[in-house]
Amino acid sequence: MTPTRRRGSALTEAIYLATLRELARTSFAELSFDKIATAAGTGKAALYRRWSSPDALVLAALTDPATGFGEPLTPPCTGSLRTDLITLLTHFVHALDEPRGQALRPLLAYRHQHPALFDQVWESIIRPAQEVLLGVLAEAVTRGEADPTRVTDRAASIGPRMLLVEAWRTDSVSEAEVVGVVDDVLVPLLGVSSVD
Repeated sequence: MTPTRRRGSALTEAIYLATLRELARTSFAELSFDKIATAAGTGKAALYRRWSSPDALVLAALTDPATGFGEPLTPPCTGSLRTDLITLLTHFVHALDEPRGQALRPLLAYRHQHPALFDQVWESIIRPAQEVLLGVLAEAVTRGEADPTRVTDRAASIGPRMLLVEAWRTDSVSEAEVVGVVDDVLVPLLGVSSVD
C-alpha cells in the first residue's frame, strides 16, 4: 500500500520535527535541505518553496507552537516561590529532552558562527522564558519570600544555566537535580528565610 502523501500542517510538522532532530543529531554546519527533506519523507522542493535557508527553517521550527517553543510559558502561580521554581525548571528540563531542546544545544554552542540566528532565538525563545521567571520572582518579592535587591536578570538565569550545563554533561537531568538547584542555590540566593 502506498503511504498517504502528507500535506498542509501535517507536512509542515514533519518538516519541523525532522529539522530539529537533524540539528540535534549532527550540527548546524551539516544541516541541509537535502537531509531534512529525506528525514521528513518529502522532496526538497517543498522546503525551497517555503524557506529561504536552513537558518529560516530552524527558526520557524523552534518558534512553532506544535514543535518548538511557540506557546508562551505560563507562570505556575502556586503561591510558593520554591514550588514555582521547581515547576518552571522541571518544565525546562523536560523541554531539553525533546527535539526542540536538543536542537538548542548545538545552536547555543555555535552561536558565534550564526550570531543573527542566535539573536533571533534569544529574543523569541530564551528572553520570554526569562521574563516569566522574573515575574515569578517579582511575585515572591510581593509575598515577602524574596529580597527585591536580589531579583535580577542574572539571578533569573542561574537555574536554567546550571541545568543546561548538567544536560550537556549527562544528557539527562533528574528531578533531584532540579530540586537541589532550587533548594541549595536559588532559594538561599534570593534571600528566602525558609522553604516550605
